[in-house]
Amino acid sequence: MQVLSSEQLDYLVALRHELHQSPEVSGEEAHTAERIVAELTKLGADRLWRGLGGYGVAAEFAGRENGPTVLLRCELDGLPIREISDLPYKSTIPDKGHLCGHDGHMVSMLGVATRLATRPQKGRVILLFQPAEETGAGAQAVIDDPRWPEIRPDFAFAYHNVPGRPLGEVGLREGPGNCASRGMQILLEGKSSHAAAPEDGLSPGPAMAALMTRLPDLSFGTIGDEAFSLATLTHACLGEPTFGIAPADGELRVTLRSMTNERMDTLMQEALHRVEKYTQGLAVDILWHDVFRAVVNDVEATGIARNAVRALGQKCLEMPSPMRWSEDFGRFGDDGAKAALLYLGAGESHPQLHNPDYDFPDALIPVAVDLFCQILRGILSPETQ
Repeated sequence: MQVLSSEQLDYLVALRHELHQSPEVSGEEAHTAERIVAELTKLGADRLWRGLGGYGVAAEFAGRENGPTVLLRCELDGLPIREISDLPYKSTIPDKGHLCGHDGHMVSMLGVATRLATRPQKGRVILLFQPAEETGAGAQAVIDDPRWPEIRPDFAFAYHNVPGRPLGEVGLREGPGNCASRGMQILLEGKSSHAAAPEDGLSPGPAMAALMTRLPDLSFGTIGDEAFSLATLTHACLGEPTFGIAPADGELRVTLRSMTNERMDTLMQEALHRVEKYTQGLAVDILWHDVFRAVVNDVEATGIARNAVRALGQKCLEMPSPMRWSEDFGRFGDDGAKAALLYLGAGESHPQLHNPDYDFPDALIPVAVDLFCQILRGILSPETQ
């Protein structure tokens, strides 16, 4: 697998800027998927799967001999956030932007595809361009696709860029790497009344007031503790904006977060118990959204990544605690792959993920390409080490 030429890198940067201008949010990635298919076809993929779990795309690059399957995953979707920047390639889609760096992740994997013109000695490489990562729904949808058994990997790797860390630094962590999280939507229904006679109705207001303090009280400990939990109130709505009606309806939204999947199970039960305690007499409906499993990095896969970092002489950070934010990649480990998510520094003063002025640093593209090609060499062409 040869080094990227300056012309190839220039092309990847231009392609990222093109993708950046046309973001598509989770479940709507049709144009982005078609653009990726065109690139993978041009790069000579041996086989393509389209429409995986929605608009997902996978490409196979087969080695010369039988061997393990290594999946490298990136994400197709952008965010429903308005981009605020003066970039010449800023988003042209109102209120949508690639403000998490998935455009950079995609071109990094296309850079790997460029270098796979020289096939590995054995096994095969699967490049997966996953849909709907931001909602936590895409990975499971891909795994539930009836064609997934044709793809199912022995190893799975991915990366996320991390603002606030030195550019190109590689963060690694065995075990829990990203928190589990889920959105809890609580819908309350009572009985409306004239504002002059609130006693003749049943307002959800007192229950909401109690839950707005008692649910965040479920937060406990600090990240890195197995008992860590975080409950964040994100939305509240009571009745209509009037003065003559004592309200009948209310809604709360809370994000629950934990370091492990097991802790999430107990945190959910604790949250449900508090809702039951404070909503007596009201009709209650609870819906769950954006369900992310914890990312748990496999020891062997993390060791392979560590060897790759050392072979390249890149700066490595052994992370003392997981990331608070969630990532849909955990599902591939749940499915049986030896999986590891890597955390690549995007710059110490870089805008934070999901900020309206965030932009993926182009200088990270060759770092990611080199790293993932070295991982592939370590598994599929070990004699070239």
